[in-house]
Amino acid sequence: MDKALVDLIVQEVSRRIGPAATPRSPVPEIWDAEEDCQRWRFSVLSNSGNDCLSDITAYDIKEKTFVRDPADPEYLRQLKKSTPARIGLGRAGPRYLTIPWLRFRADHAQAMDAVFSDVPAAFAEELGLVCAQTECSSKEEYLQRPDLGRRLSGQARAVLEGRCEHGMQVQVVVADGLSSSAILGNARDFLSSLRQGLSHEGLREGTPVFVRYGRVAVMNDIGEVLRPEVVVEIIGERPGLVTARSMSSYMCYRPGAKTVESDMSMVANIHSGGFPPVEAGAHVASMVKQIITARASGIKLTTGGAG
Repeated sequence: MDKALVDLIVQEVSRRIGPAATPRSPVPEIWDAEEDCQRWRFSVLSNSGNDCLSDITAYDIKEKTFVRDPADPEYLRQLKKSTPARIGLGRAGPRYLTIPWLRFRADHAQAMDAVFSDVPAAFAEELGLVCAQTECSSKEEYLQRPDLGRRLSGQARAVLEGRCEHGMQVQVVVADGLSSSAILGNARDFLSSLRQGLSHEGLREGTPVFVRYGRVAVMNDIGEVLRPEVVVEIIGERPGLVTARSMSSYMCYRPGAKTVESDMSMVANIHSGGFPPVEAGAHVASMVKQIITARASGIKLTTGGAG
């Protein structure tokens, strides 16, 4: 092809595309949703310009407004901050705008990853946890058979018998539950704070345990094997679109085969956007002291002790 013709084509294409876009970061508080949607479409169609896209998961969606020309921007901003619900997302006819719709898909993907990913064995070993497993043989079986996630395997019982201390005041259990992301994101800070709190209260802690494919009620089996006064179990909770990293802490006085859910005390919503893990660990340590003093947990604790 003639070089002059090639140069002419290049000049015409450059004129139509316009000046090169520059990266835009951080995202403004009032998002120009229409402009960003156009940038996204252009980058997909031309298979170029990805460096110009903002990371739609790198900010708190409550801080961004997608409504064009709101009547009262400050009121809308405060309204969004007051709730985790997805409001002020704008629309294109009856549909979501592209960016809020992509953010919805991205958050859903994070929730799915939290469920189907595993806590690495190296993470448990780093925290000094003895690893055990329930009767579930895989993640798929764990999701389909909740009953198996409530029982320790025979091998796990033998491991706990041989490697853990028996009859301690407090037995700490870490279970992956339905969100490995919650354990990876919160367990380290929570356990550090909890141990400081237990030491401050003068309580003796047994060898901590990590249970793979564990449900809350697996603490009953652990209570039967190790016979502690109190079991503190932290577990990853079912993820949602607000956060995939929420963790809970369950406590029970002398759990066993006859324990029911109302016998357990609980602290929920432990994550950086809820009850911070460091504060939650200290709070749980003080609750354990109360449980041991009252020799009761759950409903029995709130109604006046073991009776």
